[in-house]
Amino acid sequence: MIDIDKIRRSADIIGESEEIHEMMALIGQVANTDISVLITGESGAGKEVVAKAIHKNSRRKFEKMITVNCAAIPSGIIESELFGHKKGSFTGASEARAGYFEAAHKGTMFLDEIGELPLETQAKLLRVIEQGEFMKVGDTNIMKTDVRIIAATNRILSEEVKKSNFRQDLYFRLKTINIHVPPLREHINDMYLFIERFALLFTAKNDIPFKGFSSEALTVMKRYAWPGNVRELKNAVESLLVMNRGERITDEMVTKQLKLDTYQTNPNLPVFVDADADKVERELILKQLLFLRQDVNEIKQLMVGGRGVSVEAVQPSNPALFLPPAATTANIPDSLAQVEDGTLHAIQDDVIGEITMSELEQEMIERALEKFRGNRRKTARALDISERTLYRKINDYGIQKKFKDS
Repeated sequence: MIDIDKIRRSADIIGESEEIHEMMALIGQVANTDISVLITGESGAGKEVVAKAIHKNSRRKFEKMITVNCAAIPSGIIESELFGHKKGSFTGASEARAGYFEAAHKGTMFLDEIGELPLETQAKLLRVIEQGEFMKVGDTNIMKTDVRIIAATNRILSEEVKKSNFRQDLYFRLKTINIHVPPLREHINDMYLFIERFALLFTAKNDIPFKGFSSEALTVMKRYAWPGNVRELKNAVESLLVMNRGERITDEMVTKQLKLDTYQTNPNLPVFVDADADKVERELILKQLLFLRQDVNEIKQLMVGGRGVSVEAVQPSNPALFLPPAATTANIPDSLAQVEDGTLHAIQDDVIGEITMSELEQEMIERALEKFRGNRRKTARALDISERTLYRKINDYGIQKKFKDS
């Protein structure tokens, strides 16, 4: 039987979600063996916590667990760090040095960010895993070590194998047992437990009064994507408590801390647009034209139906931009989102090919300027273009004399 509570206590694992329970159950299955384990997951998700849980529930729990961040060691000295070196083996090697594998004998070696290891070092690591043998840098004697290997990475190693950045044989050797640590957004309901733990520990350590988080603040935090996962959440909680010492944390404080008033919570934004700036602005103008079409139609219906004014009296100066009467209420969809842009025709079919984009754009700018009485700032905002672009287009079309900026 797997004691989930014992595993949780051994490494202080937080979470009551199904994803966390499944992860702890897998830890319990592999911990008491000597098989190598590969831990995968995004940066900040808690891969090192899983490695500690495996070690503390294994037969080696009373021996050392040495953690090595492979990404933090320069490639030129990483073999010396891992396997040690002989005196005089290279410049500066004034004395012999034991490596991490020698120091971790009988214990556990946790290789974090193993995807950063150079290919040459990967080959030597494979030999350690399969035969328990290695040689110090500059030495010819084979040394034996009894070490359990736990590796972790935030990379997709199968893709790194295809790119020839990671050895296939080492990948197959490591992936026999794979424990995936879910990102925080996949068990977001555990967020409250993390916040409570981080806040209580931090305030107790720093003698800060803790008055809790409001329900609105927790709701805002729950909706955030947390690209940095648990590590980012911990830093955010501590920052909130320091910057708002002794106060109850509100949604306004969280919004300010996470910069939600400036940046979207969607991690896929902003999106790079590979297009000319003028082309993008032209498309935005056309989109605004579609929206204005609906407003103009409504005004026409009010003027024609309510005051007896003829359609010709409100027709725009360019006949190609004549807008047909608005659809009846029965034909209007319940939601504007149900109407596809491709079905909205702001230009009559019989004038297609007779009007140019420049004429259409000029008409749009002139009408917007008229609506806002020459106020260029409001006009640019309504057309969703910059004021600089609007000024340039006014000059290009020669309409600067007709309107004075109010």
